[in-house]
Amino acid sequence: MARLRAQSETPTPRIDDVNPPAALPGGDVALTGTNLGPAGNTAPIVLVDGSPAHILLSRASQLAFKVPDFAGTGMVEVRTASAISNGVPLRVARELNDGLHPVTSPAVSRSGMIYATISGPRGKATPVSVVRISPDGRGTPFVTGILNATGLAFNPDGDLFVTSRAEGTVYRVDPAGEFTQYAEGMGVATGAAFDRDGNLFVGDRSGTIFKINSERQIFVHATLEPSVSAYHLAVNRKGSLFVTGPTLSSNDAIWAIEPNGDTRVFYRGLGRPQGLAIARDGSLYVAASLHGRRGVARVTASGEATLVLSGANIVGLAFSPLGSLVLATNQAVYDVELGVEGQSLF
Repeated sequence: MARLRAQSETPTPRIDDVNPPAALPGGDVALTGTNLGPAGNTAPIVLVDGSPAHILLSRASQLAFKVPDFAGTGMVEVRTASAISNGVPLRVARELNDGLHPVTSPAVSRSGMIYATISGPRGKATPVSVVRISPDGRGTPFVTGILNATGLAFNPDGDLFVTSRAEGTVYRVDPAGEFTQYAEGMGVATGAAFDRDGNLFVGDRSGTIFKINSERQIFVHATLEPSVSAYHLAVNRKGSLFVTGPTLSSNDAIWAIEPNGDTRVFYRGLGRPQGLAIARDGSLYVAASLHGRRGVARVTASGEATLVLSGANIVGLAFSPLGSLVLATNQAVYDVELGVEGQSLF
């Protein structure tokens, strides 16, 4: 009788908040609330969409866990020996295709088709350069023969452009996957992005941002400190170019370059920032580490940064016109519904 009474008096756990509200499988998520710690000598159980999660930390007011590999978007619950918490939603990214090697952001067409690279080590050719992935995850080879395909970008007419970081060359790709040279001499050509006027920006990770106008004239648009891996680019509707390029620092910046070439720090305080995309409200979504937590951070125009998705090895991201955020790790492509609309540039 005493044992039953003790169990019935066990406080019920309550979840007040989940941070961040989205994650890749394997991402770390924190809960805050009350009675989230062990009950006596019994550890709590966390379920994500019905799948048990590995607990990283458990205290009365805070609980951290790793999202199970096979969990989907659903409710998070904390269970003790005799009580179950309220449920809170967690959005879990869905793997679309693996066996890839993206090193920058994917590109998404107006119809929602996703393009990602199998880049390979520098100087080593891969059987397929660019893969085309349907919204339901079916992948087909699209381009072959580009050495170390890296940056991907669509121009206002819907043509795909691909950079080769080994050759310093930019290629235009037709709808059949055949490519022709568009520009050369781009150094270690990594990130690529078009503005609304058809100007193509290409980042040479050794320190130069090139601008190629619609007549294919090449200009030095800006110079930055070199990156240890790649430059990643995105352009907003006003023509401002945003650039990340991870260095050896843990306090890296997002750079803003205006149409006249003026350069300033838009936000500083990220660890290894990589691919970025722009939402309809002008906020930047960037793959980076924020306050020691890896994933996707949202940076507002006023300079406020919050982690919106947890996950490791994210190298790039792009908003899909179908309403999801497409994520690229160094070996796979995912999508997740964040309830955020990307900007419509063209």
